Amino acid sequence: MKAYVFPGQGAQFVGMGKDLYDQSPLAKEYFEKANEILGYRITDIMFAGTPEDLKQTKVTQPAVFLHSVISAIVLGDDFKPEMVAGHSLGEFSALVAAGALSFEDGLKLVYARAMAMQKACEKEPSTMAAVLGLSDEIVEEVCDSIKDCIVVPANYNCPGQLVISGSIEGIDKACELLKEKGAKRALKLPVGGAFHSPLMQPASEELQAAIKATTFSTPVCPVYQNVNAYPQTEAEAIKQNLIAQLTAPVRWTQTVKNMVTDGATEFVELGPGEVLKGLIKKICPELTQA
Repeated sequence: MKAYVFPGQGAQFVGMGKDLYDQSPLAKEYFEKANEILGYRITDIMFAGTPEDLKQTKVTQPAVFLHSVISAIVLGDDFKPEMVAGHSLGEFSALVAAGALSFEDGLKLVYARAMAMQKACEKEPSTMAAVLGLSDEIVEEVCDSIKDCIVVPANYNCPGQLVISGSIEGIDKACELLKEKGAKRALKLPVGGAFHSPLMQPASEELQAAIKATTFSTPVCPVYQNVNAYPQTEAEAIKQNLIAQLTAPVRWTQTVKNMVTDGATEFVELGPGEVLKGLIKKICPELTQA
């Protein structure tokens, strides 16, 4: 079975999507439709902006979403997903690609999510850190041991690579303790806030209203969602999992394992970069990828 996966924030690069725009009239039509929906020319930033411009959450998220979804659209009849998943933001791309959300509604939700997250980041200084070379259990124990500030596991990316999220004080404390436990690296990431942590609760509440007001359809194939790594096809359950996603960890390792257990033999990454391809290789090195 062929599984399609869609990357999240961090996969962006200047020039992303320009080849699609230049080579496909259909892609061009969708990019221009996006400029119209957003009310500014995001394509100018994607194709020729500065890395700093592109790094803003309110730009990055719709940019990665557009590159991913339009990559699926231009495949036309060749795009026949049997299962899909996306990493964090990429879950929205997966839902649009699988027909659970329209392109327009998906883009509006992604932009609402980006703005809500930006606001939450500005409200309380916070950050994330990548932890390499320790088991998930040890990282969880260290996070649990810190009681006076917020720090939690945020992205279960692959065995030996877990991202933690929380207040700046909490991340600093955790990084020190994790190095003492033998982490190869415990390194702060250049992000604007503590994504997938309780500090995103204000953003989650804001996004909840937008998600509830949006029509979701039954997808053409199962969507494996971040919050529990399980396949879902029921529209209301998809909504609830999407609302929970902002404050819950991304269970990517378990998602990939569950997809393989359920019959995935080939993974295709659609969107900028090949971050997920690298993670999948570490999770299931025996698999075919495109």
